[in-house]
Amino acid sequence: MVTKTLSILFVASEVEGLIKSGGLADVAKALPKSLKKLGHQVNIVMPAYQSISGRDAADILLETTLTHWPHTPYQVRALEVDGISVFGIECAEYFDRSEMYAENNQAYSDNGERFAFFSAACLDMLPKLNVQPDIIHANDWHTGLVPYLLKKRYENDAFFSHIRSVLSVHNAVFKGIFHYDEIACLAEFKANYVPEAAVSHSHISMLKAGVLCADKINAVSPTYAKELLTELGSHGMAVDFQSRESDLFGILNGCDYSEWSPEVDSFIPKQFKANRISMVRGKKACKSALQEEVNLPQKEVAMYGMVCRLTNQKGIHYLLPILEQFLKNDVQVVIVGTGDPVLANQLAEIAAINSDKFAFVEAYSNKLAHWVEAASDFFLMPSEFEPCGLNQIYSMAYGTLPIVREVGGLKDSVTDYDSDIDNATGFSFKNPEPVELLLVLMRSLLLYSQNLNEIKRVQLHAMKQNFSWDEAADKYVEMYLS
Repeated sequence: MVTKTLSILFVASEVEGLIKSGGLADVAKALPKSLKKLGHQVNIVMPAYQSISGRDAADILLETTLTHWPHTPYQVRALEVDGISVFGIECAEYFDRSEMYAENNQAYSDNGERFAFFSAACLDMLPKLNVQPDIIHANDWHTGLVPYLLKKRYENDAFFSHIRSVLSVHNAVFKGIFHYDEIACLAEFKANYVPEAAVSHSHISMLKAGVLCADKINAVSPTYAKELLTELGSHGMAVDFQSRESDLFGILNGCDYSEWSPEVDSFIPKQFKANRISMVRGKKACKSALQEEVNLPQKEVAMYGMVCRLTNQKGIHYLLPILEQFLKNDVQVVIVGTGDPVLANQLAEIAAINSDKFAFVEAYSNKLAHWVEAASDFFLMPSEFEPCGLNQIYSMAYGTLPIVREVGGLKDSVTDYDSDIDNATGFSFKNPEPVELLLVLMRSLLLYSQNLNEIKRVQLHAMKQNFSWDEAADKYVEMYLS
């Protein structure tokens, strides 16, 4: 039941269904959808990147220049995703590029200026389009300057006087640190003195500006909210988060089951349901198809999947030292991902030597991501840190048992088999050591080898978990109303 209808503007650098590089895009589509379902009025605003399909055919809602210096020209396109209207900020100088943030693993040198402009344009367009939200919900460093500008640039502007802001922190390791000269497109930064954003006499952090200026701050899981109050968990921003502790909310991300459910998944070779016969048949067919796709022997064997960015954050550096040792067992491992070329080369070398047991696909493929979730018996997420994580939630929906390190949202969402057999949904380990990962892999394999019936029971129990966005959306509304 809706107590008060809110108007919410969701500001993000990527939105699934239009353009995506990671989990932020999933949230930027699924949360607005659930908020709309609850009866709230929701719009999204994002950069109108050149590579968004259909961008150039979309209606132009506004052709203008920034009211404030440096009066950069831009236009607003009418985009849409799943019935939610999306304002696309189009500016050829900043967004007509082949990628969103980087090319050849090198970030664009003017990313600070690009997203400072985007933050300014998000607010500049509102009175011109007569869109007056109650809440502006910004996400990560790319939009950290939105709460800052709302508080500083528009503090005496009647149009903006009742608007409140929220900043969601999806990953505090990315702080948006830039030299003042790189933010020179905002008059407020010309004097090289912005205490709310400063991290040194010469550099600012867009994330810090958002954390100190937003009315409320949201971490994407309850455990991550606690971790942000520590030096280690906040990557050096503990003092900033501690100063806002009373305004910090931890809300676990949900799962968009219209995208990630084996019952309706159009990508996978055979759909299946959360009953034993359907699950066993479906997973078997998916495993067979994946084995053929990645050139692994067609056999019934314990399969371990992993789909991720190739970074140390995802725990690849815990896996690499023990992978060949684990491959001595009767197992198959499939890893799909792109990222650090050094890590990719190491995985490719191990795959070449163990081609009958290990397939590494260096690609970003939505189809393969779904196939790996459906085909695998276990899903690897040994993350160094993980604010929320979505793949462990997707995995459970497909009866694939996550193997996770007990951090952030992984700790909040996965119940370890040895800790609580009756309610188990996966396997977990605590210490960030390769040998600890090997031990938990062997625990899972031992259960698979000795008691396949028990594995099937736990897989079915995992499939029956519900991490729907509806519950998370209720908590977001509570935060907005506060």
